[in-house]
Amino acid sequence: MKEAVEPDLPPRTDSILYCELSAEERVIYETLRAATQRDIVAKLGGGASVMAALEALLRLRQAACHPALVPGQIADTSSKLVELLAALDRALTGGHKALVFSQWTSLLDLVEPHLRAAGVDFLRLDGSTRDRGTVVERFQAEDGPPLLLISLKAGGTGLTLTRADHVFLLDPWWNPAVEDQAADRTHRIGQTRPVMVYRLVATDTVESRILALQEKKRALADAALGTGGSAGGLTREDLLSLLD
Repeated sequence: MKEAVEPDLPPRTDSILYCELSAEERVIYETLRAATQRDIVAKLGGGASVMAALEALLRLRQAACHPALVPGQIADTSSKLVELLAALDRALTGGHKALVFSQWTSLLDLVEPHLRAAGVDFLRLDGSTRDRGTVVERFQAEDGPPLLLISLKAGGTGLTLTRADHVFLLDPWWNPAVEDQAADRTHRIGQTRPVMVYRLVATDTVESRILALQEKKRALADAALGTGGSAGGLTREDLLSLLD
C-alpha cells in the first residue's frame, strides 16, 4: 500500500460532489435512457457481447455530464459544470491549485469558455498537446496558472503535478485504479499539502447507479470504461439495472 511505501505523504481525502439535473436536462436524459434501454435489450437479445452493450451506454453517460455532448442538442452549460465552477472558485480563491480530469476532450472544450468568462487562467494537456513538458513546467512553477485541464488518456499516468492539491474527476470512470492514477499525479512524493479528490456525480443517473453497483461487483470497474477493458463479470441483469 502507498501508506507503507511512502509514509510521509500528506493525507488524501476523497469526496463525491452530487449534482441534480435541471428539468431540461432530465427530459433529454430520460428520453435517451429509454432509447438506450431498448438498444441494450436488442443487442443482448441478438447475442451481442456485454462490451457491445456497454458501448450503448456512452451517450447516456455523456448526457449526465452535459446536454451539448448529445447529438442534436445545444446548451451553454450544465448542472455538473455549475457545480464544478463553484467548487473551483472555492479552491482557487483559497490559494489552491487544481487538476480537472475528463475522459472526453469534448467536455473539456465545454468547460473552457466558462473559465475564460470567469477570468481563470488555465492550461490544458490532451492528446493534441505537442510539448507536454512545457505545460507541466509552467503549471509546476510557483507563479504558473492555478488550473490544469487534462484528458485521461494524455495525463492519467506518468506526470508529476504536485503543485496541485485539488483533483476534480469530472466524469466517473468506474475503475478505482484509473481514478487513483489520476489522483496520484499530485498525491505523490514532493506533495507537501493534504490532497482533496472530488468525483462529480449526477444523481439519479447511470453515474450514481454504476457507483452503487460498483460496491457489489468490483468487476464493473474494468468493464464500464467505455474505452476498453474486460467485460467479464458483468451480467445482463447488471447492465439493465443501470437503466432502471
